[in-house]
Amino acid sequence: MKSLRIRLAVVAAITLVFLVYALPNFISKDYANMLHLPKKSLRLGLDLKGGVHLVLSVHTEDAVHAVVNQTVQALKREFPKQKLGYEKIEAKGGTITVTLLDPQDNQKAVNFLNNLTDYTLNNKNAKTIVLTIKPKRALAIKKQAVEQSIEIIRNRIDQFGVTEPTIVKSGDNQITVDLPGLKNTQRAISLIGKTAKLELHLVDDSVKLSDALSGKLPADDILLYEQHIDPATGDVTKTPIVVKKEAIIDGTMIKSAAVRFGGSLNQPYVAFTLNSEGATIFADFTGSHVGKKLAIVMDGIVYSAPVIQERIGGGRGQITGSFTTKQAHDLAIVLRSGSLPAKITIDEKTQIGPSLGADSIHQGLISVLLGFALVIIFMILYYNISGIVANIALLLNIVIIFGALALFKATLTLPGIAGIVLTIGMAVDANVLIYERIREEIRVGRGVLSAIEAGYKRATVTILDANITTLITALILYQFGTGPIKGFAVTMSIGIIASMFTAVIVTRLIFDLIYAGGVKKKISI
Repeated sequence: MKSLRIRLAVVAAITLVFLVYALPNFISKDYANMLHLPKKSLRLGLDLKGGVHLVLSVHTEDAVHAVVNQTVQALKREFPKQKLGYEKIEAKGGTITVTLLDPQDNQKAVNFLNNLTDYTLNNKNAKTIVLTIKPKRALAIKKQAVEQSIEIIRNRIDQFGVTEPTIVKSGDNQITVDLPGLKNTQRAISLIGKTAKLELHLVDDSVKLSDALSGKLPADDILLYEQHIDPATGDVTKTPIVVKKEAIIDGTMIKSAAVRFGGSLNQPYVAFTLNSEGATIFADFTGSHVGKKLAIVMDGIVYSAPVIQERIGGGRGQITGSFTTKQAHDLAIVLRSGSLPAKITIDEKTQIGPSLGADSIHQGLISVLLGFALVIIFMILYYNISGIVANIALLLNIVIIFGALALFKATLTLPGIAGIVLTIGMAVDANVLIYERIREEIRVGRGVLSAIEAGYKRATVTILDANITTLITALILYQFGTGPIKGFAVTMSIGIIASMFTAVIVTRLIFDLIYAGGVKKKISI
C-alpha cells in the first residue's frame, strides 16, 4: 500500500504541474490571474498566427573584403610611423598589394608586414609585396559575419516590437526569420535588410561634377548622390556629389542614436554619439578642416553635407534629411543595433495573413477534438470499463503535451497539431497492446490480478521498443529539420514520452487502485 500511495502522489504531482502550465492557454487572462496561474506561454507558430517567413542570404565575401580594407587603412596609418614610404596600398578581393617608394625598404617592410599573422606574404620583390588573407581566417570571418548578422537582426526586430520572432542560421550563409503576428511587413523587411553602414566622408569640391559624371575621377575619390525628400509630396531628388573614398568615421564607432526634433519646421532628425575613439578622430578632423564640407553617408546615400563651422568635440553629430518620424525612428534603430557586417538579400519571402492563421487554428482544433472523440468512443465500445481507464490516461496525455509546450515555451505549429493528432492514436495503441495481452492471460485461466500483472509486464517491452525507435526518429527530424518539421518533431517527441508514461504507469496505477487489497473481481475488458 505504501508503494501505491507513493506512485499516486508522484502521478498527482506531475499532473498538477502540467495542468497549471496548460490551463492558462485555454481560459481567460482574468481567470488565470484569479487562480494565480502562470502567464500564457504557449506560442503560436507563423502558420497559426499569421506573419512573414523570410530566408536571407548573407554576402559573406563582403565581410572578408571589409576586413581586408580595414587592414589597408591601418597600413596607411602605420607606414609613416615606421618611416616607410609607399606609392600605394590597395586591396582587391582578399589580396593587398603594397608598392614601396624605395626598394631599399623592402626587407624592413617585410619584417613589419610579417606581424600580420592573418596574411601570407607573396611576391616579395624589390618594390612590391603582396599579402593574401589566409583561408582559415577568411572562413572564420564569414562564420562570424553570419552570427553577427543574426544578433543584429534580432536586436532590430526586438526594438521594432515583434513578439516571439524566430531567427536561426540555416546552411553556411543563410538566416531563416519568422515574424508571427506582423502587420507592417514591408517596414520590417526594410529594417532587417538595411545594412546601416554609416560613414563620414570629406567632400572634394576641387572636382568638377561634369568630369565626375563622365567618369573622370581621382583614384581616391568616389561619386555619390545626395538625397532630398520633399516633406509635402514625398518626392525624392538626387544631387551628385564627389567625396573622398576613405571614410573618416564608420558605423563601428557609433555609441548611441536617438530621434530628435528641431529646425524651423520642428522636423525629426537622428542624433548620434560616437565612442571615445570616434570622438577623438572626429574632433581632430573637424578642427583641421574648418570651412570644408563633411558628407554623412548611409549605405552609399548622402543624407546631408554640412559645412564644418568649427572643431566639434564631444563626439556628437546629427543626420538630417527631411525624414518622417517613422523613418527617423527606423534609422535610429539600425544605428543603435549596429551595421550589418555584410550585405543581406532576401532569397524567399512568404506572407501568411491572420485570417488564414485563424482558419488553421480552427481546423486544427476540430481535427484534435474529432480524433479524441473517435478514440474515446472506440475504446469504451471495445473495452468497456477498461476503455474508460485508457481514456482517462489519454486525457492526461493531452494535458501533459500542452503543459510541456507551455512550460518549455515551445512554438505550436500546424504540423505540430498534426503531431498531437497522431499521438492520440499512438497513446491508446499502447493500451490496446496491454489490454489484448490481459485478455489472452484471462483466456488461459489466470486470475484478474495475475492477468493484469502479466499483461503489463509482457506488453511493456514491446511498447518501449516501438516508442523509443519512433522517438529517435522524431529527435532526428528536430535536429536536421527546420520550421514546420521541427514543430511536428517537438509535439511528437513530447507526445511519445507522455503516452509511455500514461499508458504504462498511469493506467496500471488506476487498475491497482481498483483492485487494491487483492479482492477477486471480474475485469470489464
